[in-house]
Amino acid sequence: MSVDELNRLCRNTLVSHLGIQITAAGPDGVSGSMPVDDRVRQPMGVLHGGASVALAETLASIGAFLAIDTTRKHCVGLEINANHIRAVTAGQVHGSARPLHLGARTQVWECEILDQQGALVCVGRVTMAVLDRQP
Repeated sequence: MSVDELNRLCRNTLVSHLGIQITAAGPDGVSGSMPVDDRVRQPMGVLHGGASVALAETLASIGAFLAIDTTRKHCVGLEINANHIRAVTAGQVHGSARPLHLGARTQVWECEILDQQGALVCVGRVTMAVLDRQP
């Protein structure tokens, strides 16, 4: 799928509500960006950790989707953990997810989220379950 098709697929979902845009997708991983604005800030004015986790899971989920035969399988999030390293108050963050393991029943993805200066904001690991598609 092209980046444009992936972004169209995400319309009217949490992904589009948070302003997440997919910027690259290929066999080595998926990248995207998210604005740091009122939609994703917590009351103290910094990027909400849950928004970072949503970006990480979005990128990993798209990568998992692209790595399977979607006529026979589908993927769902099984577990996610994240370490929040640096606060961001404005601008954009950029995330990249890459596969660590692409198995028949599970996938494990690592995601790094950086600020506009390239400093690490968050690192996450997402485990996806690969399930049989029901007829």
